[in-house]
Amino acid sequence: MDRRQYLEALGRIIDAKDSDGFASHITENGIFKFGNNEPVKGRGSILDYVSNFFSMIKGSEHKVVNFWEQDKTVIWQGEVLYTRLDGKKVTIGFVNILNM
Repeated sequence: MDRRQYLEALGRIIDAKDSDGFASHITENGIFKFGNNEPVKGRGSILDYVSNFFSMIKGSEHKVVNFWEQDKTVIWQGEVLYTRLDGKKVTIGFVNILNM
């Protein structure tokens, strides 16, 4: 699987609200930082954090706009269409930095 396919697959896991699937991509001592929130450390804590976030949205659709690789770092530029619990939709641009 090439890098774009990996990122698209990761996006589908997130869009399916698959907390376990998402957490499986994080090392046991990994760190996850979402937006301007405090970093979350450890796979179990990240799983709980992501599960809680998924309960606050109706759905999401992630898109790979571009990506770059440098050594063991992947930078994913994307867009996500969030569907809120009230049915309203909002598109947000994002950049993820993944230490592989």
